[in-house]
Amino acid sequence: MNIRYLRLSDIPVAAVLALVNDPAVTRHMPLSGAMDEAMCRAWVAGKDAQWVDNGYGPWAFEIDGEFAGWGGFQKEGEDADLGLVLLPRFWGVGVRLARLLIDKGFAELGLPSIIALLPPSRRHLRALERLGFVPDGSIDYSGRTFLRFRLYRPDQAGSKSRP
Repeated sequence: MNIRYLRLSDIPVAAVLALVNDPAVTRHMPLSGAMDEAMCRAWVAGKDAQWVDNGYGPWAFEIDGEFAGWGGFQKEGEDADLGLVLLPRFWGVGVRLARLLIDKGFAELGLPSIIALLPPSRRHLRALERLGFVPDGSIDYSGRTFLRFRLYRPDQAGSKSRP
């Protein structure tokens, strides 16, 4: 499997729209609504701007030459929030991509820890557990509660207290 990391702006808008408007994807994203092309272009510009504003941001992924989705880190307060949104036919590679992103976050970006935010409706948390994330409270975001999970960089894990 060949994985390419690109900017979201490198992906045709129609492909991004197909992802962000896919009902199987949006049922896991309580803050999302249907997007039109103009909204999508603004959303993509905001994702790309995070690289300038924060020194990190989300990537678009191509797997074997096909747009698969997006993922990476977004600043959430003082934390880096790991997000991963894939087209359903690529859900089977999610854990592998998450591991690659975690490695990039710790090794290349020097992040001390990474958080993941999930709506309480997400009942299947086994993948997060396999990746080493532990429960770390909750957060209110745009009037919605999200469960927060945290993964410490391996050389930081012993020095941090966990809830």
